[in-house]
Amino acid sequence: MSRRFSTRRPIRLSDTDAAGRLRLDAVARYLQDVASDDWADAGFGEDDGAWVVRRTELTVTRTFAADLAVELQTWCSGIAGSAASRRYSLRGDAGGAIEAESIWIHLDRTLRPRRLDPRFAEIYGPSADGRRARTRFSLPASNGLRGTEWRLRATDVDRLGHVNNAAYWAPLEEAWSGLLEGPLHAVLEYRKPIDLGEPVELVQDGHLAWLVVGGETRSVARLDPEGATDPEQLA
Repeated sequence: MSRRFSTRRPIRLSDTDAAGRLRLDAVARYLQDVASDDWADAGFGEDDGAWVVRRTELTVTRTFAADLAVELQTWCSGIAGSAASRRYSLRGDAGGAIEAESIWIHLDRTLRPRRLDPRFAEIYGPSADGRRARTRFSLPASNGLRGTEWRLRATDVDRLGHVNNAAYWAPLEEAWSGLLEGPLHAVLEYRKPIDLGEPVELVQDGHLAWLVVGGETRSVARLDPEGATDPEQLA
């Protein structure tokens, strides 16, 4: 039987913007948390390695606005040597709807890629159904474009010592202000970790946005306003 993990959580005041819209950084935290909950529920622990996100793709088909709670479901959608993809489905109690997929890299205690073992394939393989997690980046680098300073906070860093994946969505809320109220499609690729204290620039060119340190692209994102209304458009 294919494994699917479901949970429900309230939408807190701190998860929404001034208009009541569920923010993208809050959605990213939800995806991270439900993935961790599924991992623990399947019987895995700290000795079984850690996970970091390489790429996340979101399709907001109906904006979360008046919703007070969300039902989340996640399942494995692909497997590679030391990586796996997860699909997510989010449904709000007032009609909000989001489909998402993330590529996760499995790490050992030294934060190096660690191959997935047979127990992972036994538990998560049926839902992947032979599909392979695609780990290649597809969005362009910033190529020398300059931007404005983006100041990191101590709260952006998690216990792995780097800026948490959800914090990368906060500057996108700033860059794409006014474009996030309706249906949309967004992709964020995490190229290289960012550490607290590094001088980060937020660079924007149309619907592309980058976080850059010393001219090096650390993340890149693309927004397609009203660009995907069909959940099956997810890669």
